[in-house]
Amino acid sequence: MENVDIAIVGGGMVGLSLASALDSSGLSVAVISNQPFEQAMPEAPTLRVSAINGANQQVLTDMGVWQRMPTTRLSPYKTMSVWDKDSFGRIDFSHDDLPAPQLGHIIENQLLTNALAEKVGQQASVKLIEAKIDKVLTGQRETMLMLNNDEVIACRLLVGADGANSYIRQQAQFPLAFKDYGHTAIVATIRTEKPHGQCARQVFTPDGPLALLPLANPNEVSIVWSQRNEVAQDILALDNDTFSHRLTATSDSVLGVLTLDSERMSFPLTMRYARQWVKPGVVVIGDAAHTIHPLAGQGVNLGMRDAFALADTLKTCVQQDVDFTDVAQLRSFERARKADAAAVIAAMDGFKTLFAGDNPLKKLIRGAGLVVTDSLPGLKRQWLAQAMGW
Repeated sequence: MENVDIAIVGGGMVGLSLASALDSSGLSVAVISNQPFEQAMPEAPTLRVSAINGANQQVLTDMGVWQRMPTTRLSPYKTMSVWDKDSFGRIDFSHDDLPAPQLGHIIENQLLTNALAEKVGQQASVKLIEAKIDKVLTGQRETMLMLNNDEVIACRLLVGADGANSYIRQQAQFPLAFKDYGHTAIVATIRTEKPHGQCARQVFTPDGPLALLPLANPNEVSIVWSQRNEVAQDILALDNDTFSHRLTATSDSVLGVLTLDSERMSFPLTMRYARQWVKPGVVVIGDAAHTIHPLAGQGVNLGMRDAFALADTLKTCVQQDVDFTDVAQLRSFERARKADAAAVIAAMDGFKTLFAGDNPLKKLIRGAGLVVTDSLPGLKRQWLAQAMGW
């Protein structure tokens, strides 16, 4: 049996961000994942990508993580363009509006996970364990994790960062609010006729939004095409050429002819919100605590904010020599992070509702709203600063 202060279940971007942020805290940490922490990157871009905002990029840079990613695979975007299909509504954002060097970066999830795992693997106080948890035994002062490799980990604080279907959340019996968005997201890598110009684009259609996210290659984008379930299934059934033609039409040919350059992958979209995040000896963060619609690309950023906020709370407890497992010490973290997550979920629901369907009155309202907002520099700066995490 090995004893640690903190056991983090989940070796993805959020769990590893927490482990990295706890460097020099004086706390011993074990990170447990049933998947390899690092994976070799293929030459072609991988399908799952995230938009990392400026605030999280700064923290990752300060921790020495960002520098570990090859610059040839990083894709900064300096402008954003959002429009309502078959309507006059449109809004454009630029890094010059703030000003800032860029609005964010499109990063392959595994690329960032690799960089985090490499950095965390060099921390003397952290042990990385590739194993599956067979059983969780909760005691008054510690929790024991029985692993399928015959190891036993005893910890004072168990952190669930193990994704939307979190085993730790289920074991802790945290109540969960749940809503099926009725959408399926289709992701793929697309070859573009015209260069993307480091612009992130999103078009709202009656059946859901299509995001065109710029990749390092000037003529490649990653798409997140969120459509009503039945529409998405029809799209997925199309042959490659017909799929490319429909995608080109949906994007209003803004990047010219679009060509499918990878396999297609899809996943259902569901809102989840844990109504409790903390109990004695247990905390959940990231997708284990909340999942949202990807239309604004805020999911991973929200999870990273959880990780960094929890790390700050734990380090403060250590510095003040108070029990970091005490629920009373963790309540302020829970209140602040739940409020942030709830606000983002509400905003995403509002956008989804406003931009759904082709009712003429709704189209007029949202079109006018986009045009008016586009003409108000102060409001645009406020939106951008919030999206960038500042």
